[in-house]
Amino acid sequence: MNIVLAGMPGCGKSTVGGALSKMLKRELLDTDALIVEKHGDISAIFATYGEEYFRKLEREAVEFAAAQRDVVISTGGGCLADAQNVAVLRKNGKIIYLKTEIRELLRRLDGDDTRPLLAGDAEANLKNLYARRALSYERAADFTVRTDGLMPEQIAEKITELLK
Repeated sequence: MNIVLAGMPGCGKSTVGGALSKMLKRELLDTDALIVEKHGDISAIFATYGEEYFRKLEREAVEFAAAQRDVVISTGGGCLADAQNVAVLRKNGKIIYLKTEIRELLRRLDGDDTRPLLAGDAEANLKNLYARRALSYERAADFTVRTDGLMPEQIAEKITELLK
């Protein structure tokens, strides 16, 4: 069974994924990293081809990652908004929503200019994304883990306890 980490940008999917993969001795597959490896910088993809094209590449990365066995998968922030991605990830995995309050997300993302959907007014854009995505995360999740004030290793431990 795969362990799939999902949530807002800045919730810790990649960092917690790293801690969880070490703890469980499993490979970590980061769908954004898979896209970058194959197609280049995500900001450049958005700027050149748009979000729709990026979402197509994301579906391909999700299909590849979900086809693996016993891996930790870190998804992109908008991944679960696509019902096809949710269905593919559920076939062989448990989806963990890393729920984080907006003020904590803003603190973690301060100075990060690599996220195209947060460009400009990061706070307003983040609040808008949260409002649009929160229900998708909650519906898709097998488990929800609050991350506020916790270290990545503590979150990884909570996840391992939930999955026992």
